[in-house]
Amino acid sequence: MNVVFRVDSSIHMGIGHLMRCLSLAGELRAKDILVKFICSNLPGNQAGILEKKGYTVHLLPYNASQTEVQQTINIVEQEVCKVDWIIIDHYAIDEPWEKQLRPYIKRIMVIDDLANRRHDCDLLLDQNYYDNMKSRYEGLVSNHCRKLLGPKYALLRPEFLWERKNLRTRDGLIRRILIFYGGTDPGNETEKALKAIRELNLPGVAIDVVVGSTNPNRVRIGELCSSIPGVSFYCQVDNMAQLTANADLALCAGGSATHERCMLGLPSIVTIIADNQLETTAALDKAGAVRSIGLSRDVTVKKIADAVAEAIANPEAVRDIGKRALQLTAEHISVAEMILEETNAK
Repeated sequence: MNVVFRVDSSIHMGIGHLMRCLSLAGELRAKDILVKFICSNLPGNQAGILEKKGYTVHLLPYNASQTEVQQTINIVEQEVCKVDWIIIDHYAIDEPWEKQLRPYIKRIMVIDDLANRRHDCDLLLDQNYYDNMKSRYEGLVSNHCRKLLGPKYALLRPEFLWERKNLRTRDGLIRRILIFYGGTDPGNETEKALKAIRELNLPGVAIDVVVGSTNPNRVRIGELCSSIPGVSFYCQVDNMAQLTANADLALCAGGSATHERCMLGLPSIVTIIADNQLETTAALDKAGAVRSIGLSRDVTVKKIADAVAEAIANPEAVRDIGKRALQLTAEHISVAEMILEETNAK
C-alpha cells in the first residue's frame, strides 16, 4: 500500500498541520505501509523533521511557474506503483484541485477543520470538537464520503496514548505549569506568559517552557527563562507527552496540541492565536474542557497573570476542567485503521 501526504509548514503557518500528519504517518508506517510526503519549499518549512524520521520528501519549488497541482501530479505519476491514498492537510486546497488529481489517485483523504469549502474526497477527518460536529460538512462533501468527526479520531503520537494509560490523578493543586504556544508562536505569546509568571512570583511552582526550532524569539525566550527562578527551557523536544502528563496546568494556544492536552486531562488556559482556533476553542470553553482567555491581541500579561492566580485559588475548578477534557477523549479510534477499513471496503 502506497500513501502520499500533501502538507506544508512555514514560519507563518507553523508546523501544526505537519505534526498531525506525522502522527498519522507513524501509525501507517507501523502497519508496513509505504509513506511519502509532498511539501512546498516555503520559507521556514520543516521538511527536515520528516527526513529525520526517515520519510521521503518531495519539495515543490516556491513560486514556480508550473501550477502546484501539476507539480503534484508529476510526482505522483513517477511512483512505480499507483498511489492508493493521497492525504491532504492544506487550507488552500479544495474541490477543483482534488478533481484534477483524481485520475492519478485511487482514493483521496482530506484533513480539515474549517468546513468552509467543498472537497472531492473519499474520507474526511475533522478531529476538533464543535457544537455542530455532525452537520458541519453537510453540502461540502459527496454522499459517498465517509466522515470521521470529533476528538475520538484525534491524531496522536503513541507516547500520548501510553501516557493516557498510565495517567496520574490530578488534585487541582498547581505544582508544575507547562507553557507552549506552538512551534513558531509568531505573536510571542510565550513571552507574555513568562512575564505573567515573573509578576506572580510563584515559589515552589516549577515551570516548563517549550518552543519550536522555528520560533523566531527562541534565543530571547531562553534568556528570559534563565532570569526567572524555577523555569526550565526546552527547544524542539521529543518528550512532549511526558511534559504534558507531568504538568498541572498549561498556558497555551488553541491549536492541534489541544488534543494532546485533552487526552492527558491537562487543565489549560488558552489564548486564541489564529482564526481557525476560534470556533473549537469557544466550544471547548463552553463544555468546560478548557479556560479560554480570548484572542491574542486582547490578551495581556495581566490577563494571563489573573487567570493563573484564579486557577491557583480554585483547585476544584481546575480539577473539573481536567476531568471534562478527559471525558471528551474517553474513546479513541485509530484513523489508520479507518483508512485500512475504507481501502478494503472498495
